Amino acid sequence: MTPPIPVAARRMLIGGELRDALDGSTLDALAPATGALLGTVPAGGPADVDAAVGAAAAAYPAWRAAGPLPRAAAVEALAAAVAGHAEELARLDAADNGRLLTEMRRDVTSAVAALRYFAGLALQLRGETVPSPGGELTWTTRIPFGVVGRIVPFNHPLMFAAAKIAAPLVAGNCVVLKPSEHTSLSALRLGELARDVLPAGVLNVVTGLGTTVGDALAAHPAVRRLAFTGSVATGRAVQRRAAETGVKTVTVELGGKNPLLVFPDADLDEAVAAAVRGMNFTWQGQSCGSLSRVVVHESVHDEFVERLVARVAALRPGLPEDTGADTGAIVNRSQLEKVLGHVRIGVEDGARLRTGGERVGDEGLADGLFVRPAVFTDVEAGSRLAQEEIFGPVLAVLRFGTEAEAIEIANGVSYGLTASVFTRDLGTAHRVAEQVDAGYVWINEVSRHLPGAPYGGVKDSGVGREEDFEELLSYTQTKTVHVRFGS
Repeated sequence: MTPPIPVAARRMLIGGELRDALDGSTLDALAPATGALLGTVPAGGPADVDAAVGAAAAAYPAWRAAGPLPRAAAVEALAAAVAGHAEELARLDAADNGRLLTEMRRDVTSAVAALRYFAGLALQLRGETVPSPGGELTWTTRIPFGVVGRIVPFNHPLMFAAAKIAAPLVAGNCVVLKPSEHTSLSALRLGELARDVLPAGVLNVVTGLGTTVGDALAAHPAVRRLAFTGSVATGRAVQRRAAETGVKTVTVELGGKNPLLVFPDADLDEAVAAAVRGMNFTWQGQSCGSLSRVVVHESVHDEFVERLVARVAALRPGLPEDTGADTGAIVNRSQLEKVLGHVRIGVEDGARLRTGGERVGDEGLADGLFVRPAVFTDVEAGSRLAQEEIFGPVLAVLRFGTEAEAIEIANGVSYGLTASVFTRDLGTAHRVAEQVDAGYVWINEVSRHLPGAPYGGVKDSGVGREEDFEELLSYTQTKTVHVRFGS
């Protein structure tokens, strides 16, 4: 039986208890695809954050002392709980975020895999011995930070909420999780599930605006380790705010204006399919890793564009449960206006709009936040369309003549998250992969994340790596111990 989407109030998890905001404030959860009211979530504030941090600090000594295997077993139990409620969680996210249900089911699968991956690494958090003179012994050990703050975005609500708490929990920290105010329902449901498998206070979920809850979490003096995923502007604000109240370890995974480079020897059918897939049109381009700039060699540019425009124009928007739909809804009205605004900017700056870019008014979709995916050509490398992250279904196509020019265009932005290279030539592939400014490079592939492969950006795209053992280590600090036991 398909679980229903509850139209009801959800509560935060603080210290093992389900709570409303202390002042009773709430936020409406609206379905982007229909405009319907799904329910309400607490609009927490600084006092709620303080209560959550206090609960996490109180739970920390016992959680740390429990040791790696009991912690791993608890995280495994959380993974099992998520897997057991997979359809419910996927439907919550599809309704709350507007993406297609098929995509949200994949997100839940990824969340379970991440929880289990980090649980499996628990015994790898080891120190080392250091060569010492006779009668002495020196070794290192890994110790947790204590209370960790984790702020996640709206585009993968459940996947990020679950996956991004795995490493800090396994490492022995207690976590205060702040989901996006636009998509909080599945994180609150995750809190309900965690209540049954984790000790009270080990995981706390506080919802509310980023300007209040996020700000209070970043500034809290007891939170010495903080991780944020989202926009560059907000990431910089988190870094500044955290630095105002202490010397903290802050990692950020931020935006991108990621290039897909198509060389003249590339298989054009594969490259076109990859451009559509890499732009993540199925969730309206709302991904930091989206390959939103396609940089094509001039000898194949026109043929590539003709095929690309035909493929994108054929994409059909639809409601989350429409199994025949190709694209979902934009997450909220503000983001919708941002996307439409950048379409206007592209036209005003002289780029050629080849397809899409308008709001969908089809029967059955007019009440939702749908935009037809847009493709621009004749885009100048220095234009706003080629420089600014839109976080929406707008693809810019640029042309290049030489390999050096392709690399110059690829690196000519402030971002450096992902890149993709399509070529049959091994030398070209290696040279470009080495020279492009990106933390994650695909060759003849796009958008694929492998367990254990570090993910993160350079330049304004972030600090730190996730999805691998390095992420687990980042939630610990090294302690050195030296003993003189005799001569």
